[in-house]
Amino acid sequence: MFIESNKTAHVPNPAQTAAAAKGYVQRISITAALAGFIFGFDTVVISGANLPIKELWHTSPLFHGFFIMSMALWGTVIGAIFGGLPTEKWGRKKVLIWIGVLFSLSAIGTAFAPDPYTFSFFRFIGGLGIGVSSVAAPTYISEISTPANRGRLVALYQFNIVFGILIAFLSNYFLKGVGGANDWRWMLGALAIPSIIYSALVVGVPESPRWLITKKSGTALAKTILSRLGIVDVDKEVDTIVRSYQHETSSGHRSPNLLDRKYHRIMWLAFFVAFFNQWSGINFILYYAPEILERAGLAARESLFNSIAIGGTNLVFTFVGLYLIDKVGRKTLLTVGSLGYIVSLAAVAWCFASHAGAGVLLTFLLLFIASHAIGQGAVIWVFISEIFPNNVRAIGQSFGASVHWVFAALITLVTPVFLDSQNGIFKDNPWPIFAFFAFMMALQLVWVLTKVPETKGVSLEELEKQLVKP
Repeated sequence: MFIESNKTAHVPNPAQTAAAAKGYVQRISITAALAGFIFGFDTVVISGANLPIKELWHTSPLFHGFFIMSMALWGTVIGAIFGGLPTEKWGRKKVLIWIGVLFSLSAIGTAFAPDPYTFSFFRFIGGLGIGVSSVAAPTYISEISTPANRGRLVALYQFNIVFGILIAFLSNYFLKGVGGANDWRWMLGALAIPSIIYSALVVGVPESPRWLITKKSGTALAKTILSRLGIVDVDKEVDTIVRSYQHETSSGHRSPNLLDRKYHRIMWLAFFVAFFNQWSGINFILYYAPEILERAGLAARESLFNSIAIGGTNLVFTFVGLYLIDKVGRKTLLTVGSLGYIVSLAAVAWCFASHAGAGVLLTFLLLFIASHAIGQGAVIWVFISEIFPNNVRAIGQSFGASVHWVFAALITLVTPVFLDSQNGIFKDNPWPIFAFFAFMMALQLVWVLTKVPETKGVSLEELEKQLVKP
């Protein structure tokens, strides 16, 4: 694909060359980030099928929580834990292609599932795709970007997640009633369209030059790709990548070992940014938004419509996060987001405790979503993808993503036990759940202020020097 011609031609205008490279990087970054769109769509589309499936199969709350609602998340956990291995061995591009295949199979399988077990199996397949995408896509984008635009480009993955969430809410709303009692099948089957389009587009992206250099000794091809990416001094860039990799493997052990003492600080950073992301309650609210709003007094279709407001707010403030992440930095956004979390979650708890009404509750839920979008939502995948060295980046991304998805799955699994209208612990009033989330976000604020370093504008190789102990 990247064979250079031997013919001599006019010398291109440097400004035109830079503009072409910038456009090229943006195009391939957006293509890779489309995995996030399918991720977001798949994550939230189940919210529209939640209640119809309850009425169709009449399973127990625990069965419904584990097999129906959280099975995709358990697939995501497996995909995240093991996704680093194929990403390192076979390359970022091949894994991105297979992600599209998994999503396509999941969409078609769940739409035609005749029973809860078949449904759960195909949700699990889709979850595998989500888990692996949360490893491969941010890793790939971080490796083809520059320090100046890395935050914004990697955050495109998060933008696509929330765009997919919004489209899923819209799709659920407009497909409500289509096909009668089987409208949920149309909701889930709609995911096949973007999955197939993504699979076709991602075939055209180049492999990560850093992977080619460090894993395949493909320096010649890597130089060609780096040139297309707009790197002016390609030889210097390659030399920097090689020296960084050699420094990491100087002990003679080429196999990455995240348990090595020198990675302890990075491991804790990745763990806590993923841990706190889920203990904000974001997946709890996104998955169960219609049910939460119905508890506040809205009718079923109204609750679906107001779920669209949640998705729209998420999208708008993700734009804000994208704009700011390379300007004010990751730590500042995490700080602002933490403050917004604390205020909004405490207010939602008060709304339920005092029966303040659906309108007031929705206002504070939207504030919560805005706080997430501008803070944790914009930062998490960028931060994890950039703090690990080249030698262990995919494995490290796998670790951070798996922590994120383990807690997401646990929270989604136990939610029906707390919310179920007949047997739930907080069946009458769920305010303690939101109060607990607010407390966890107070802990996050302390962690951000005392432990999180700023990473904006620093090259991946320079970050390695700062964060990895010799």
